[in-house]
Amino acid sequence: MSSTPRIHNSAPWQPRFSGIRTFARLPYSRSLDSVDVAIVGIPFDTGVTYRPGARFGPAAVREHSSRIEQFHPVLGVDILAELSVVDYGDLPVVAGYTERSFQLIEEGIGSLVESGVIPIGIGGDHSISLPELRAVARRYGPVALVHFDSHVDTWDTIWETKYNHGTPFRRAVEEGLVDPGRSIQIGIRGSLGGLDELEQSRELGFEVWTARDVRRAGLARMCEVIHRRVGVSPVFLSFDIDFLDPVFAPGTGTPEVGGFATWEAQELLWGLVGLDIVAADLVEVLPDRDPADVTALNAANLIFDMIAVIAATRRERGYGAADSAQ
Repeated sequence: MSSTPRIHNSAPWQPRFSGIRTFARLPYSRSLDSVDVAIVGIPFDTGVTYRPGARFGPAAVREHSSRIEQFHPVLGVDILAELSVVDYGDLPVVAGYTERSFQLIEEGIGSLVESGVIPIGIGGDHSISLPELRAVARRYGPVALVHFDSHVDTWDTIWETKYNHGTPFRRAVEEGLVDPGRSIQIGIRGSLGGLDELEQSRELGFEVWTARDVRRAGLARMCEVIHRRVGVSPVFLSFDIDFLDPVFAPGTGTPEVGGFATWEAQELLWGLVGLDIVAADLVEVLPDRDPADVTALNAANLIFDMIAVIAATRRERGYGAADSAQ
């Protein structure tokens, strides 16, 4: 079995409001020996177009993950029996300098994926997905994108700039990082400047499901569609917290009404068991706009769901932490 420390502190009497704030009290480690999954903070928000502050998202999510345990009751999986998981800390970024920050993010994520580790990034704004995908595609080639969001993020430019949180997935297609024919965008909603803003994703080759489409089809049907679309391709899973309704995620940069409840998002994530998820992120948590810290709390638990999906998939395939040393 892996010798990586487990999710609990060595002193079981230490209260959960004390100690260093790693994700779910996982061990902090920069070593990648025998590691399957690494939680990685990416505190970059220079790519925002409305409310700034998501650079503080990783710290807030970690703060509100302290009560998370290691057993997922719905999927029936002990994540640490299947996976070795660590908190890798934060990647370096340079606030205000997008291209340099992208280089640093790509290098940091690259070191993980080249070691066979599945990174789960905590943003930060959604522009961070582009350098993450650059690193992932270097190892796996063009990947399938499973994208939960209220926005398509496939605009060509915003205010004549090509690198911001509204453009990462157009750039990813242009750079050959994702296979749009195996990719899907889910939960899109909100007002538009014109119909072409929605159609631009379909023209790039993405399958697009609006929030209304999802509700009409039902959650179980949506999960079937995702599996059929992705097939056996390696998957980059990207979850913008504004997929949730502002009631459940007020702390985000570009909220849209008519979104999903937390339980609906969880049902959709649980339905991804079986997909070959090779990297993931959760982005756009903005603590300054988060009364009662509900957004950070929901984000932390959705990341736990992602880890559990990876663990349940490993179990389904018949190998776990003891077999996954790279």
